[in-house]
Amino acid sequence: MKLICLLSMTLSLSITAAAFADSRSDALAVTAKLQHELNSQISADEIRSIDSSLATAEMYYQLNDKKNAERYYRLTIQKVSLINSRIAPPDKAEPIPIIKQEQQVNTTIDANEADKSGKFSKKTVPIFTETSAPSSNLDTGVPSINDGQEYLGSTRLTGGVGTYRVIKGDTIRIIAAKLGISRYKLASMNNLDTKQMLKEGQLLRYNNRRIIPEHRLKDGIVINIPDRMLYLFKQGNMTFSTAVALGTPTKTGQFLWQTPIGRFKIVNKAKNPTWTVPPSIQEEMRLEGKNVITSIPPGKDNPLGKYAIKTSLPGILIHSTTKPWSIYTYASHGCIRVYPSRMEELFKLVSTHSPGEIIYKPVKLAVTDDGRILLEAHGDIYNKTEGLTAEAQMLIRRQKLEDKVDWKKVRQVISNRNGVAEDITKTPAETKNNDFAKQDQSPT
Repeated sequence: MKLICLLSMTLSLSITAAAFADSRSDALAVTAKLQHELNSQISADEIRSIDSSLATAEMYYQLNDKKNAERYYRLTIQKVSLINSRIAPPDKAEPIPIIKQEQQVNTTIDANEADKSGKFSKKTVPIFTETSAPSSNLDTGVPSINDGQEYLGSTRLTGGVGTYRVIKGDTIRIIAAKLGISRYKLASMNNLDTKQMLKEGQLLRYNNRRIIPEHRLKDGIVINIPDRMLYLFKQGNMTFSTAVALGTPTKTGQFLWQTPIGRFKIVNKAKNPTWTVPPSIQEEMRLEGKNVITSIPPGKDNPLGKYAIKTSLPGILIHSTTKPWSIYTYASHGCIRVYPSRMEELFKLVSTHSPGEIIYKPVKLAVTDDGRILLEAHGDIYNKTEGLTAEAQMLIRRQKLEDKVDWKKVRQVISNRNGVAEDITKTPAETKNNDFAKQDQSPT
């Protein structure tokens, strides 16, 4: 099993600090014990969840990032303890270790706990996916995910429903970029106008629960264009995800700025890069009557920000940005923009020659551990499908779920295109309404 291999590998690594060694050795010990005492009450998803946390900790450890490694070792311990407390008799259950707030961690690093300068708060909260516990803690500028909300168990899910406390300088647009959600949906959910001024300390409800798209890579970067999300996988587990900005869908007779689909490899990485302006953008400058710039040195005026990763796709970079508010939109010339602090972390996690793929899946489907069916729909921004309805029908039929879904709910999800995972499971009281499955009423 993958967990056994991972444990064998980690046991061979040296320890460099006493406190750090304690967390790492504790994590290895509790996972080894759990593996030894494995029983039918522990699901494969729970093992994969622990495996993912431990793998992420080891990844940071090998990068010599002790701070993040420590956080994930502690998360691993917490996950094992939660399982032990569930399966052990009440008189034998081991207490869940108390983890200080600054040591708790978002298991997928999906909600961007960054302030307007792009720097992360030192305090984070756990995302309530997989086996982590719900949190009702609120902290300045930090999302609290799934506080008081139901747990939807599935390794195919990330993000959650939660509350965000506004910090100084926040706007609806900036918060939406941090969380990877539509600013219009965020405003609507809180009965606000998108241009409304926010007060420091104000609480905003949000929903950024999403389905991890189906993909072919076991290791590497996956970017789903309609999703406007970048996912990083290691040994089949998602270890990092973040919202991105992608190429504008606008077409002209001369230029096409859409982000291309296809596989790639990381060709090069650069810190404080110089931006060599592509000929096509130089031509756009000339046609717009602007001064033609051929290159921009590192600094505050460089649109690449502090970090850039070059892909093997012609002209396509994954880079930080001087326009963080543009994240989760289609605003670039084809490149993939990442929130500055998230890009700094991603830069550490990927290496040259790593594989990647840009995919196009506007509709995603997942089934939770308890059998609930979730559907997520985004706009077909580049008009590359036969319609969202057809996409949903294909996914539902492929998993033979036609008689288990409420087609009225399916129709609503497709029509709204909220970009979040929504429950479409048919309840026992609902009558069959499968005639929709035989029609194509695509709202696109």
